Amino acid sequence: MRALYWKEINAFFGNLSGFLILAVFLISIGLIVWVFPDSSVLAYGFADLEPLFVYTPYVFTFLIPAITMKMIAEERKSGTWEILRTSPLGDLAIILAKFLAAFTLVFIAVLPTLVYYYSIVQLGEPVGNIDHAGFFGSWIGLLLIGAVFASIGIFASALTSHQIIAFIWGVFMIFLLYFGLTALVQLQVMSSFALLLEELSLSYHYESMSRGVIEAQNVAYFLSIMILMLGLTVILIRRK
Repeated sequence: MRALYWKEINAFFGNLSGFLILAVFLISIGLIVWVFPDSSVLAYGFADLEPLFVYTPYVFTFLIPAITMKMIAEERKSGTWEILRTSPLGDLAIILAKFLAAFTLVFIAVLPTLVYYYSIVQLGEPVGNIDHAGFFGSWIGLLLIGAVFASIGIFASALTSHQIIAFIWGVFMIFLLYFGLTALVQLQVMSSFALLLEELSLSYHYESMSRGVIEAQNVAYFLSIMILMLGLTVILIRRK
């Protein structure tokens, strides 16, 4: 698993597209948090990084499928998938290695946002006037939603041997689970199932954690979605 894990990490940083993906993410988040007037922390006037946690899942919707789209699809297209499955690794170990690699890349992408935390600490009046526990609670929630999106992206990559189709599937499924269920509740299309749909929505649990409060039920929900998506991926590759 270690060799496969490092293979995925090196493959991502082995070409320009990997650095480009991370650069686009950081530039997008930087513009949202510091530049755009409707979301800028400087215009907001409070020592708070709420825009970071509100808008990052929108960027994640496209960033993470771009990271995961070729992890299985490219293996199939290039013919190395059959070779990989003859290695002394089981299907679950292969999927876990790829998932951990994807999550590591998400973590690397999110890590520079700690600079924003330091900036707000210094800009606060007095210096350090920020809810430290609230920030790190929200930051952990951001990592958890990134891990869930990565598991969905891995599943999407297992659906096809074409990277672009895997990317589209990944974006669609993330959009459906994060935005779609909440939209149905707001439209009152299925009012009798409104509470159930809202509690099944990723955004409902993420918004709860983005307030800086880490609750066991939200963590359990995210872990359940990750286990479900990775389990479905294992079943899918075994059937194929």
